[in-house]
Amino acid sequence: MSAPHATAPYDVITAEARALLFRTAHYLTAEDQENLEKACAYAFYAHDGQTRKSGEPYITHPIAVTIELAKWHMDLQTLSAGLMHDVLEDTGITKAELAATFGETIADMVDGLSKLEKLEYDSHAEHQAESFRKLILAMTKDVRVIIVKLSDRLHNMRTLDAMRLDKRRRIAHETLEIYAPIANRIGLNSAFRELQDLSFKNLYPKRYETLRKAMQAFHRNRRDVISTVLSQFSLRLVSENIEAQIKGREKHLYSIHQKMRNKKLRFDEVMDIYGFRVTVNSISACYAALGALHSLYPPKPGKIKDYIAIPKGNGYQSLHTTLTGPRGLPIEVQIRTRNMDAVAESGIASHWAYKSGTSKLDQATLNTNKWLQNILDLQARSANAVEFLEHVKVDLYPNEVYIFTPKGKILVLPRGATPIDFAYAIHTDVGNRTIAARINNTLMPLRSKLKTGDTVEIITDTQARPNAAWLNFAVSSRARSAIRSYLKNINRHDAIQLGEALLQKALASLLPKDALLSEELKEAYLADLNTKQTSFEDVLYEVGLGNVLPVSVAMQIATLAGHHLGNAVKLSPVKISGNEARNVQLAECCNPIPGDSIRAVLLKDKGMVIHRDVCPNLLKADPTQQLDANWDAINSNGNTFKTTLLVASEDTKGLLAAMATAFSGEGANIQAVDTPSKGQSGVEGFIEFKFYIETSGVEQLNRIIHTLHHIPQVRRVTRL
Repeated sequence: MSAPHATAPYDVITAEARALLFRTAHYLTAEDQENLEKACAYAFYAHDGQTRKSGEPYITHPIAVTIELAKWHMDLQTLSAGLMHDVLEDTGITKAELAATFGETIADMVDGLSKLEKLEYDSHAEHQAESFRKLILAMTKDVRVIIVKLSDRLHNMRTLDAMRLDKRRRIAHETLEIYAPIANRIGLNSAFRELQDLSFKNLYPKRYETLRKAMQAFHRNRRDVISTVLSQFSLRLVSENIEAQIKGREKHLYSIHQKMRNKKLRFDEVMDIYGFRVTVNSISACYAALGALHSLYPPKPGKIKDYIAIPKGNGYQSLHTTLTGPRGLPIEVQIRTRNMDAVAESGIASHWAYKSGTSKLDQATLNTNKWLQNILDLQARSANAVEFLEHVKVDLYPNEVYIFTPKGKILVLPRGATPIDFAYAIHTDVGNRTIAARINNTLMPLRSKLKTGDTVEIITDTQARPNAAWLNFAVSSRARSAIRSYLKNINRHDAIQLGEALLQKALASLLPKDALLSEELKEAYLADLNTKQTSFEDVLYEVGLGNVLPVSVAMQIATLAGHHLGNAVKLSPVKISGNEARNVQLAECCNPIPGDSIRAVLLKDKGMVIHRDVCPNLLKADPTQQLDANWDAINSNGNTFKTTLLVASEDTKGLLAAMATAFSGEGANIQAVDTPSKGQSGVEGFIEFKFYIETSGVEQLNRIIHTLHHIPQVRRVTRL
């Protein structure tokens, strides 16, 4: 089917772009192509005389956006919205005029894509948040709006070089923080990966270029391994009568950079993992292929994941396994059907209901619709656009855990979720009435982090209410917005009662029962505040709302009562300035050092104990006895702090001396050295050293780790 002839006097550049658009949109009917030509001409005249920063006619941008949409086989209305997505924002055309020509649906989509007038808002952050809210709410009415927006952002990121450096960095940061996660959430994985890499390129151009060149060299040097694996995979699957397409899976640069940074790995350690994708005809063939490949190369225990039986939240399905391949090299394999592969790359765009004309919705669409409903709930609970934006950011958290209810139903939650998040995922009323939780039939603290496969039972009480302290560990946007909404709507009387209960609990470990919240202590506390405008009821009200931590008030009252904490305990010389505490000690279980993210725990007879926020022992502590803490309030200048490093290395002569030099060169002191793997030394050529050191903080520790990694024999350095 040939495209309709151009109806506008296009310039050469625009004519070439238009021709490519119609070649890409060849799947449209003749009538749809004529309507698309109408939209193209309309956009051309609307943007007449406008140019991009690069000097090209502006119309080339919306055409490029629409070409990308056509690659995803989007329908006529989506393509038309792509062509005209900047018409309302950048020209004098009104929404009513657009609707009169192209209909209400397309006009609504274009309006949803248009930013709000900047004059209406006082700050850039508020304007950005309101524009984002408008976009997201338009998406909840028609998900095609966000698909057009992602295509728009993709082309803008590809042509970002013409922008100023500061603007490039701002746009790249926004893309990495918001738009790439949205692409991942709706299953547009190809766009997700490219947006991440383009953001990485503009935020860290030198790192990007270094990794790109290293990748090219890697592929040149390892062609023989890849070809060997491909050949053996093919032979084994053919012998099992499994029809399959096999190809190497390209790793994208941003994911490599993240692995290197987060796991402290060298480039060769990340790239020593080969990725392959096997595409078959049916689900049964997926499992058959898995068995065939496991008989070829032994699988690594604990590295098999079945996302077919339990799909990801965005509809993604696949079998994942890691094999021990030639020369002992790890091989990551994804096995999926062709339909699963289409969903994995294009998500909801690959199965768009408008395109097929069927009322039956696929799983990817159902999952997206469920997410969109959650977005609407977040909007209803958010006080303003800025808060709404923060809730959505939390909701876009990419990693997930799969948790079972006692009846076997699976709930998908963000990584780091707790029983509180689980309770609110069931229903808001269940969350509000939660008092305890059983994880795998064992009573556990509500702040316990859940892992995939856990079975959780929520225990409720009709008299229970949300606790402000839950905000310290709830991670899902649904839970956090529901807790905040309840605390905001609570009446003054209830808030005061709740505040008093929380404060009494915080005081219980500090003062004798007859001294709890006595009138004398209340008056002393108010006098210490140096204000006569505040009543103690106001203090309790703020505690009940969650604006003031009960432990902070409790510490002040205890100090005023003369019951100083930790009299019988030898405390660290580190002091906290401020009203929360006079004495602290550092937890020996996790050895926090300046630069770590920390929390303070109030313990009877011990005072304030500082933990790293990743310390497992925090799970055992009552949230009402915890304080947010930071190193700005701690006098750490000139002090040294204990920590431990585990160094895995090849066993060679002079190794210990080289590592000792690395520590001393950075000014750190080694207190002791253990060799946990001494029994393997000289047998397998492998040895581990556990260094107990004194350091000034995280910055110095990172320099030490960096220096150790430059010793050729050192394979891995881990902080314990």
